[in-house]
Amino acid sequence: MPYPLTVFSFRVDWGGTNIGFSEVTGLNIEVQIIEYRDGLNPEYSSTKMPGLKKYGNITLKRGVFASDNEYYDWVKAIKMNKPERRDISISLLDEESNPVMKWTIINAWPTKLTSPDLKASGNEAAIESVEIAHEGIKIEND
Repeated sequence: MPYPLTVFSFRVDWGGTNIGFSEVTGLNIEVQIIEYRDGLNPEYSSTKMPGLKKYGNITLKRGVFASDNEYYDWVKAIKMNKPERRDISISLLDEESNPVMKWTIINAWPTKLTSPDLKASGNEAAIESVEIAHEGIKIEND
């Protein structure tokens, strides 16, 4: 009997240093709905048709390391109407670390950088996150 894939083993190739990420969220696609009804239609309801696709922003989280400013440098590279766009690949891995499912994020650029919350009584790892906008997701599940 086959089992569903687990979510805890994945790799993110984002155009920066290939270090581990702790979380990826926002891999969603939405198709907007267009409602239409012409005046000759005998039904008293509209027809629903697919409209434009809409992609949510994606958030990538990872640990903070000394002398690692790559998230910040990517945000800093944004000039008016000229963000540094990258294609990002996110792969879900099996037990042998082979990719079994892959999301390719098209023309991604950072819209928000969140530094870790600092707390004198805390004992968790410092996690930073970057929220990215993009123009599409290609999903491969071989």
